[in-house]
Amino acid sequence: MNRLDLPLEASTETQAILGSTRQGEPLWAMAFDADGRGRAVPATEAAADLDAFGGGFLWLHYDLDAADLTGLAGEGNFGPTRLATAVFAPDEHQRVTVEADHVGGVVADIARPGAKPAPAGRLHFVMGPRSLVSGRRGPAESPDATRAAVEGGDTVASPTLLLEILVGHVVSAMATTGRRLSDTLDGIEDHILDGRPRDDRRRLGPVRRNAVRLHRQITGLAAVFHRLEADGATDDVHGPAVAAAARLAQRLDALDRDMTLQAERARLLQEEVSERIAEATNRQLYVLSVLSALFLPPTFLTGLFGMNVKGLPLGDDPHGFLVVCGLSLASAVLAFAVIRLLGIRPPRA
Repeated sequence: MNRLDLPLEASTETQAILGSTRQGEPLWAMAFDADGRGRAVPATEAAADLDAFGGGFLWLHYDLDAADLTGLAGEGNFGPTRLATAVFAPDEHQRVTVEADHVGGVVADIARPGAKPAPAGRLHFVMGPRSLVSGRRGPAESPDATRAAVEGGDTVASPTLLLEILVGHVVSAMATTGRRLSDTLDGIEDHILDGRPRDDRRRLGPVRRNAVRLHRQITGLAAVFHRLEADGATDDVHGPAVAAAARLAQRLDALDRDMTLQAERARLLQEEVSERIAEATNRQLYVLSVLSALFLPPTFLTGLFGMNVKGLPLGDDPHGFLVVCGLSLASAVLAFAVIRLLGIRPPRA
């Protein structure tokens, strides 16, 4: 790996951040030169290589389950003490804070497929003028995807654009999940409209649950960047951060509308499936009720003539059995006629 031919003097911020690589090992450290080309730097060489990054910037990424950054943040290694301490605290609520020329926050991330817990993760970050320090608990998707893109040759000109790429991977993953939910709903809707529902009610439950969860995550994430956009306008945060926040908020607002639509579709389809099941149940109950009404008179007659007492009519008649069968059939026909005269009809499909 070739060393960058850059000045040997580093800013105070760089020296402070490099101190953290000596006290708590990051998962990776990447140095970006003035052209936005990034290269991974081993922790043992971080001080020597990153001290000379000159006009570029630095990205450190930590596993917050393995590294406790509270002490490092409290010493001012990652920027303003209060900001960094709050960001890397165990609190996982989505939020953003602007202090001086630093931006810190906790935003939603997507857990790596197959990882547990799978539903979601959180990305913690502190962004300075020439640095981005990030961390996550559990295997999240966006840091690894961003690192792979940089190692594949993608250029990143500033920490602001690096943060936008990180969050952009999250938004893309959420959009992909939303498309899968939409495709599933399309298939369920086709079955319902064709009048051949299968286990659609059971399938709709997880779809609606995932859509609602995704909607909550997107709403919180969008609120974070709307907040950053508003704070940037009032606190005079540098323009690129405000512009990136506006772009991300716009994408998230559009995605949130789609997720709201999918959740509403799932709810309406659940109601329609429930109505169809209720209609089928009503038809079955109607059939059972009619059968019960038809068999009630014959049951009465057979019970009557089946009593073991003296004086029963037709007891000595050789054709008594046939007569009783005829009376039973006639009583069933009479019961059916009464049902029709009363206007009792089966429920319509």
